[in-house]
Amino acid sequence: MTEMVYGAVPVRDGEPIIPKWWRTVDRWTLSCVLALFGVGLLLGLAASVPLAERNGFQPFHYVQRQAFFGALAMVAMVLTSMMSPTLVRRLAVLGFVVSFVALALLPFFGTDFGKGAMRWYSLGFASIQPSEFLKPGFVVVAAWMMAASLEINGPPGRAWSFALCISIVLMLAMQPDFGQACLVLFGWGVMYFVAGAPMVLLVGMAAMVVIAGTVAYAHSEHFARRIDGFLSPDVDPTTQLGYATNAIREGGLFGVGVGEGQVKWSLPDAHTDFIIAVAAEEYGLVLVLCIIALYTSIVVRSLLRLVRERDPFIRLAGTGLACMFAVQAMINMGVAVRLLPAKGMTLPFVSYGGSSVIASGIALGMLLAFTRSRPQGEISDILGRTARSR
Repeated sequence: MTEMVYGAVPVRDGEPIIPKWWRTVDRWTLSCVLALFGVGLLLGLAASVPLAERNGFQPFHYVQRQAFFGALAMVAMVLTSMMSPTLVRRLAVLGFVVSFVALALLPFFGTDFGKGAMRWYSLGFASIQPSEFLKPGFVVVAAWMMAASLEINGPPGRAWSFALCISIVLMLAMQPDFGQACLVLFGWGVMYFVAGAPMVLLVGMAAMVVIAGTVAYAHSEHFARRIDGFLSPDVDPTTQLGYATNAIREGGLFGVGVGEGQVKWSLPDAHTDFIIAVAAEEYGLVLVLCIIALYTSIVVRSLLRLVRERDPFIRLAGTGLACMFAVQAMINMGVAVRLLPAKGMTLPFVSYGGSSVIASGIALGMLLAFTRSRPQGEISDILGRTARSR
């Protein structure tokens, strides 16, 4: 019945899974992701050596760990991208439940590693940040609920997804992790908008965010300190923002040269939150523009493919994943150039961090699975057949 209504493109019966995956996956997006990971290793060679020396490790200790975690992320991305949307949804639900429980238990069993925010579980040899794995799972679960609400006599999926979103935002704000909380709220808002939310409701949500920010500023010293630092007309040159600003200014168009940068010796988070400052100082604006172009290509190509998708669940989930991926990159780079308050958010596939890179690999694997070519035909083909039948 579906083929009678929507039409279908030829399917190769009995085709092996790997050739079928290679034929249907967006190879340009896949190449851009691999390029970003390569850039991350290149920058890690420069940014992480001073940190390794300060902590008594071998010079390339963190680069080796990033390569290991990155290899796991690439395997997870490829395997996830080979799955059907139904299987992706099932695994996302399971992963979301586990991550949600882990996030709820952080106040009791988590650690802050001296950073003032209870965000991690320490395993001794590594650490896990549940919020990184929660984000892709939440997007898929929320998209499933919203898509179900679009069906005739469907459940109130939008209300359920909103309640789930608010509960996650509150738990993240209590850590405190306002950056991840804003990212989750943004991802839900994008999907809700695509699902047909009225503008009045979206304006009301924006007003609620402003009110919540005002309350957080009045009652959270951590939040107020970052906002005050962002609004201050003068930047303390001995702070992370001061070092990053100076590094970007020194880099210019082509950079000061490979290995010649100085910001990596001053910034404690040069290999994570402020790695774009290392790129700007040593390689200049040219590499920064290349990094931006890679992120833009991934997001634009994914959204163009999703525009042709008629399954509401796939369209909503893919849009949420793509937009959340883009905004996380924008926040990280925006903080480094002082366009946004400090958030403590990594640059996907480029910054150091096991949880970040593996979770990003899973998220991009889901996005690649949702944007694979499917035997559904184009909307223009349907309109043409309808016109001819008349």
